[in-house]
Amino acid sequence: MKNNKLNKIKLDKYEKSLEDALERGEFVRVGDFEKSKKSLIEAAQNTVELQRTKRITLRVKNSDLLKVKFKAQKHQIPYQRLINALIHQYAEGLTHIII
Repeated sequence: MKNNKLNKIKLDKYEKSLEDALERGEFVRVGDFEKSKKSLIEAAQNTVELQRTKRITLRVKNSDLLKVKFKAQKHQIPYQRLINALIHQYAEGLTHIII
């Protein structure tokens, strides 16, 4: 690992211990490496996809939008950020609505 292009990255104690163990040959390749590799690559791609933002269009009553804009202005944030925070909190189960 010493000749790796990534050697300029500062490692924490745990990461350094992993690097040292790898250099000492303490890790062995899994039985079906290609299958495991494919699975891990897919998991990484899914994680990246989940972190992306998505543009949406929705219709709301004008009076509701004006109220949201007013509340956002009181907190000095864009109303879009407030709407995004509300959606996120609902998705995470941190807030509930009555339908």
